[in-house]
Amino acid sequence: MFVVPPAVHLLDLTGPVQVFYEAATYGQPYRLTFCSYQSVVSSAAGLGLGPLVPFAEVPLVPGDVIFLPGLAMEYLRSEAFRQEGTAFFGWLQEQHSRGVRLCSVCTGAFILAHAGLLDGKKCTTHWRRLAELQARYPHVRAQADTLFVRDGLIDTSAGLTAGIDLALYLLEERHGPLFATKVARELVVYSRRGAQHRQLSVYLDYRNHLHSGVHQVQDWLADNLAMGATINVLAEMVHMSPRTLTRTFRQATGISINEYTTALRRELAATLRQNSALTMENIAAQCGFRNVRQLRRLESTSNGESTSRVPIIQK
Repeated sequence: MFVVPPAVHLLDLTGPVQVFYEAATYGQPYRLTFCSYQSVVSSAAGLGLGPLVPFAEVPLVPGDVIFLPGLAMEYLRSEAFRQEGTAFFGWLQEQHSRGVRLCSVCTGAFILAHAGLLDGKKCTTHWRRLAELQARYPHVRAQADTLFVRDGLIDTSAGLTAGIDLALYLLEERHGPLFATKVARELVVYSRRGAQHRQLSVYLDYRNHLHSGVHQVQDWLADNLAMGATINVLAEMVHMSPRTLTRTFRQATGISINEYTTALRRELAATLRQNSALTMENIAAQCGFRNVRQLRRLESTSNGESTSRVPIIQK
């Protein structure tokens, strides 16, 4: 659900909207709803938006997400903001207590702060507004130099494009990094992460290129690690010769296909190890190894070490 407040900044709204719209086109069951505490609002740039659904009429359940985009500081500093949103602030508190996740973009953090939802919590906003946020709401713990901050069921993000970063992170959390990368590539953006999250991921690294054939190979490898593949099979898949694919892949990503495959296996193994129900044999099989010994050898190598001993084909 997306709240459209008066004086909304359009990019703060439309960036995350597009992320979830693309996710829906890929088959995820997202229903986008736009609500406000006014039937029609005017954006900060003067564009009229409406009619909008009254916020109290939107049925939400635990696990749903409410996005609060940024809005003009002139409105946030006005008496109208404090008076017009009174019922809305109480409704936000209720949704938060019911387990609905609240996400703000840019100055949308001021809405959460005014509702008392950021008291004692780490949060962020646009770098130009951090000092004012902290001064107006002294109980918040404003964080600088970060794209977005999570504290419990509340996520706050910095200005403009950080809202896209946050939306992509939510997709990664729910559907995995490969899916989030597909959406990011559809939007022609390079996915970043907040400072509090692990910033290196093979699903996100080596993707800052526009070669469709290499992307196809990367997608296939990530989806089929348990199968393994020869360079001839991969090359035929993208209508290249093995030699051309080998050269093109390295030019686009900076590493070889073999190194990329090994990095995929290393990250998948690290993820699967968090599931105590899986045996080492299960993990090895899902990563495409014939036995646990190969998996242990992979895990014993550092990220910077040569991976030539771990071949693409395992079966």
